[in-house]
Amino acid sequence: METPTALVLGETTFPFHDLAEMGPHVESALGDAADATRSTDRDDLLDLSEYDLVVDYLTDSELTDDQLAGLLGFVRDGGGYLGLHCAADLTSVHAGGGELEHREEPFPELRELVGGHFLTHPEQSEFGVDVVAEHPVVDGVEDFRVFDEPYQVEADDDVTVLARMDHPDLESYPVVWVREYGDGRVCYASLGHTAEAFENEAYRRLLRNAVGWLVRD
Repeated sequence: METPTALVLGETTFPFHDLAEMGPHVESALGDAADATRSTDRDDLLDLSEYDLVVDYLTDSELTDDQLAGLLGFVRDGGGYLGLHCAADLTSVHAGGGELEHREEPFPELRELVGGHFLTHPEQSEFGVDVVAEHPVVDGVEDFRVFDEPYQVEADDDVTVLARMDHPDLESYPVVWVREYGDGRVCYASLGHTAEAFENEAYRRLLRNAVGWLVRD
């Protein structure tokens, strides 16, 4: 099988989750599991025929109708979707000047795609990630510790949670889950605010496994 092709989509709008800064760490973590193309142009979603999966690192998830249709149709028709960290922040939008404003409800079509969404987070800290299921995405991945931004998230009952947070001050929030979407597959992983997270060997293995599961024959 040829190396899968991945569109890594993000933005440079905010001083955090800056794709210019974090994109190389994302690509390093994916390693040779995917041939990654980094972009901040949301119009790349209009035609995804050159790609096997989309790696979503957007904070502001506002898309035009055509961009949204391109993404959803791609996954529904068998493409892979790997949402990282801020991809689950489906209520934040750009307010200008690098600032955020917040919608009352998450973007519904993207909420259905991802299978959950970001609620809030405390300060960055070290915490544990416990593997709680058997699945190809976590094959060979043992419980690990990571320094990152611990995301408190809401996940649907019909997703398969593969890993949960072990944090002294938070409940056991999902960290990694998978789901089917039409003929395509979805994996969301809440880690990825820090370079340290993408340099964590257990997380790197998990992400490379995820590519293999998302892009299957």
